[in-house]
Amino acid sequence: MSTTPISPPIIAIEGIRKTYRTGSLEFEALCGIDTTIREGEYVAVVGPSGSGKSTLMNILGCLDNPTVGGYHLAGEDVSTMSEAQLAEVRNRRIGFVFQQFNLLAGLPAWRNVELPLVYAGLPRHERRDRAVAALERVGLGDRTENRPGELSGGQQQRVAVARALVTEPAMILADEPTGNLDSRSTADVLDLLDALHDAGRTIVLITHEKDVAARAGRNLVISDGRIVSDTPAVRAGAPA
Repeated sequence: MSTTPISPPIIAIEGIRKTYRTGSLEFEALCGIDTTIREGEYVAVVGPSGSGKSTLMNILGCLDNPTVGGYHLAGEDVSTMSEAQLAEVRNRRIGFVFQQFNLLAGLPAWRNVELPLVYAGLPRHERRDRAVAALERVGLGDRTENRPGELSGGQQQRVAVARALVTEPAMILADEPTGNLDSRSTADVLDLLDALHDAGRTIVLITHEKDVAARAGRNLVISDGRIVSDTPAVRAGAPA
């Protein structure tokens, strides 16, 4: 009788520590973190400024290496990779959504969305087709030629989400994605993340806002460089 193999977690980190050194001074931003995130999960990493969540985000996003510890992303050991190797993994495995949108003002929406595909070396016609399809997925099929300055904040963040989706990454890593948005645009972007999760996408959301974290299925609370709580998220109005 055959059995279906169990796929590895999207994220598996063990004993992660990150130490910053300035001269003779040392500061340990992460103090031994262990966790796993499975395919299709929607996880919020929650904590105030200085808690270590930004350092953890940089490691999860392959923007930095841990000082000590192991990190497997979609089964691939990335904890000791070189900068060039990490750049390749970022482009293949991770779709980033940042607070500041990080769009190029002089390019139309579809050209902003295609940029990860340019780095991946795909031909121009395929890049455009995939970029337009990604914009249609986030409800901006009629805005493909608009430049960022012609779009609202919420629409610019949708372009950023489309750019994150266009490579079909293992996970979406969203760093304070609603931090620069008004309440209506915040709700629109969170509804979009909900829809992506419902469609099976793995999402890791970095936030300090409890209401935003409540939209996830699971909350990892970090304080002083340690995970102090790992619980299902509680939506507003739900019983404690």
